[in-house]
Amino acid sequence: MSEQLDVIVIGAGPGGYVAAIRAAQLGLKTAIIDKQWLGGVCLNVGCIPSKALLRNAEVAHILRERGKEFGFSFDNLKLDFGAAVKRSRQVSERLVKGIGFLMKKNSIAVHMGTARLTAHEAATALNTVTVTDKDGNETELKSKNIIVATGAASAVPTAWQVDGEKIVTYLEAILQEKLPKSVVVIGSGAIGVEFSTIWNSYGVDVTIVEMLPRIVPLEDEEISVELEKAFKKRGIKILAGHKVQAVEATETGVKVTVSANNEAPAAPNLKIIEAEQALVAIGFRPNSKGIGLEEVGVKLDERGFVKIDEKMQTNVPGIYAIGDLTGKLMLAHVGSAMGILAAEAIAGQETHPLNYEMMPRATYCQPQIASFGITEAQAKERGHTVKIGRFPFQASGKALGLGDYTGWVKLITDEQYGEILGASMIGPEVTELLPELTLAQMMELTSAEISRNIHAHPTLSEALMEAAHNAEGHAIHT
Repeated sequence: MSEQLDVIVIGAGPGGYVAAIRAAQLGLKTAIIDKQWLGGVCLNVGCIPSKALLRNAEVAHILRERGKEFGFSFDNLKLDFGAAVKRSRQVSERLVKGIGFLMKKNSIAVHMGTARLTAHEAATALNTVTVTDKDGNETELKSKNIIVATGAASAVPTAWQVDGEKIVTYLEAILQEKLPKSVVVIGSGAIGVEFSTIWNSYGVDVTIVEMLPRIVPLEDEEISVELEKAFKKRGIKILAGHKVQAVEATETGVKVTVSANNEAPAAPNLKIIEAEQALVAIGFRPNSKGIGLEEVGVKLDERGFVKIDEKMQTNVPGIYAIGDLTGKLMLAHVGSAMGILAAEAIAGQETHPLNYEMMPRATYCQPQIASFGITEAQAKERGHTVKIGRFPFQASGKALGLGDYTGWVKLITDEQYGEILGASMIGPEVTELLPELTLAQMMELTSAEISRNIHAHPTLSEALMEAAHNAEGHAIHT
């Protein structure tokens, strides 16, 4: 006997569970399906536990490297990485239990198992989803509206054999309680630089290999320069502009073969890096195969990402897709925003298109990176007459008091109208400074108006006001 619902959500990550909650709030009878976790990768083995580990790493770094500066001394400092991992698991489990509570609170039926779209009846626009649980039992659910939120998985070249011990992805790295003595981190996106921060803070020998000419290559070039300088000061080795030719497990660890300048493999250019472990963090592929999308006619792009319109709908009426599966912007908060919009579109609510370019982007390495909008180079390429506002954290009383004053705020504006085009920031807790700027941009405020907004003193957020003053040509503290 099958059950008929108003909405079926496939995938219970930050996109899926938020979509389910919003749909239920709007009076729609909703069910959610996940094969493994409520909360998805983010809450279980991604965003949340990694931030707990990064907090431990921050404390470890201060105690190991800066104790004398802060007046701490130890005869025999011991750092228990296993305790850090245990704490990260407790944080994760607490939030996952909270998601279970929210499902009950909103009367959302939860099905744990593998979901597959098994029928789409064009005449009635009714979809059938078959759920197979871990014991092989099948349940049929029917609904006119399906929201697919199955996310993405690590992209690993076939020749690189991930064994979960010597060659790992973020999944094994975030759960392992034993610290490797040395690691080669392949890729310098958010995952690569965050794990580099964690391991380096505990004294691990870290080498980052990045194929593109600079680390964190999607950020403003000045961010890349500042982060590389900070990382090298911490003792992290960086090989930018190097392509990995091979990753091999050895008896004692791994051997990573790289060539410089992205040239074809040739003996003079080859470097061999040996370490105890290699982390593969070069990107993600969508979880779009094996769930029946193509069978019911949903169009995918050449990389396997699901094609959607501004209301998250696919080419098949009643089937929506959100989050990493669409490849729009692989960030948890973007998936959540897409989930809310999809639920509201299904309920017939008025919706507003998402501007993915203006979404906040946060990377939690040390120093932190935060950005949104377009970079200075992109603004110039698009024909803007650019006006830049800057403020260094070395001139911030709060940053100096924290002993964390690397970096700066860079505000990108259009000179003619003062329009905020974007921002690039690196420094202490800059990820917490994004909302003021993204809200200002959304409400069409200018740098002049930000400069007139009085900020409490001393705070890190004063750096935004100071950068805005600088953009307007009347810098106060620089």
